[in-house]
Amino acid sequence: MSNEPTLPTQESASSVQTKSSKRKTVRIILFIAGSISLFFGIIGIFLPILPTTPFLLLTAACFMRSSERMYNWLLNNRWFGEYIKNYQAGRGIPLKTKIIAILTLWITILISIIFVARDIMIMQIALLIIATGVTIHLIRLPTFKKSQTLTSQN
Repeated sequence: MSNEPTLPTQESASSVQTKSSKRKTVRIILFIAGSISLFFGIIGIFLPILPTTPFLLLTAACFMRSSERMYNWLLNNRWFGEYIKNYQAGRGIPLKTKIIAILTLWITILISIIFVARDIMIMQIALLIIATGVTIHLIRLPTFKKSQTLTSQN
C-alpha cells in the first residue's frame, strides 16, 4: 500500500460533471419557479384575491437557492423587501393577507375535491389534510401590524 495520492478516474470525473449539471438544472428550475411566483406576487399587490406575501416568500426561497443576485435584489426592493424582511424577522404577515390566503386555499381545495378528485377518496383526504396544515401554519404566524415597524425602528 502506498500513500501516493490517486489520480481521479474517468468515472469519478464524469460523476462530478453529472452532479454539477444536476445542480445547474435544479438552480434553473428554482429560478423559473421563483420568477413565476414573483409574477403572481406582483399581481397580488393589485388584485386583492391573490395573497402577495406567500408568493414573495416562495420567490425568496427559490431565489435564495438559485440566484444570490436576485435574492439580494428582492430583499432590498422597495416594494417587496418589506414583506420578506418582516416575515424573516418574525414579525409575521398582515391579517388581510392571512384571511385572503386561507380563503383562497380553501376555495381552491374544495374546487379540486369537487371537480378533480370527486371519485378518489384518498386524494380528497390528502387535500383536506394539506389545507388544514397550511391553515394552522398561517394562523399560528404572528400578525404583522404597521405600528410594529415604527416601534422597532425607534
